[in-house]
Amino acid sequence: MRIAVVGAGKWGQALYHAYSQKNDVVITSRTPREIENFVSLETALEREYLIMALPAQFVRGWMERNFEERGQQILVAAKGIEIETGAFLNEIYGEYLPKERLVYLSGPSFAAEVKKSLPTALVFSSANSVLAELFSNALPSFIKGYIDDDIVGAEVCGAYKNVIAIAAGVSDGLALGNNARAALISRGLVEMARFGRYFGAREETFLSLGGAGDLFLTASSTLSRNYRVGLGLASGKQIDEILQEIGEVAEGVPTTFALHRIASRENLYLPIAQEVYRMLEERKDPHKSVKDLLG
Repeated sequence: MRIAVVGAGKWGQALYHAYSQKNDVVITSRTPREIENFVSLETALEREYLIMALPAQFVRGWMERNFEERGQQILVAAKGIEIETGAFLNEIYGEYLPKERLVYLSGPSFAAEVKKSLPTALVFSSANSVLAELFSNALPSFIKGYIDDDIVGAEVCGAYKNVIAIAAGVSDGLALGNNARAALISRGLVEMARFGRYFGAREETFLSLGGAGDLFLTASSTLSRNYRVGLGLASGKQIDEILQEIGEVAEGVPTTFALHRIASRENLYLPIAQEVYRMLEERKDPHKSVKDLLG
């Protein structure tokens, strides 16, 4: 396959590493990088297959400014919900391409481990199983791909788990113990499944690699940027300072605000996400958030 990865952050570079094992792959980003096979955006868009590793909040603007319809087939590698509209990524990309040319990537996968070629399993969700199989089969042997058609479920899992990871980081940062973290993650899984069902996701998706698998990984390791956001909140730091220290996009932060907007609009009960929102937006004391959740 002749593939272009759009977005040269850590995840984009990890996917470039993986797909380069068996394919002809180039990579591009907004700013030039010292990366092998780095090309201009114009050159990248000439490829038939695109892997979009752009942060969720930048997708709509990027598509409006840069996308040119050439029959490309796209693997969406980002996770998140748009703050301003509450739109899922499949809704945004769906404004520019038919669903049969879109595949959505999910599953437990730290970029650092993919770049080391460590064993990984990923889920490819699409209305087009043939295209999903194509992207899956193009991966090297250290990555196992699973095919699924629950696009909404995959998107909810990929976005919501980052918010629960922030809460888990707060729990560990406050030294609340293993019991508390286990309870938080398991109740977080219930919460995101309830949210997903409201939008038509299937129950079993939340017990899959993209659901429970990705949640357990993201909510229990300092390799997770969102987990580190929670650690920072627990130490009393403000979110701007935390994000500056991390130096990368932590998708759980904007997703928290998107979930708050959706919950208010649809009258949904999202207690953990709402407490994360209050810590981020209202600077609520994390100890008080824990007390209120237990209550």
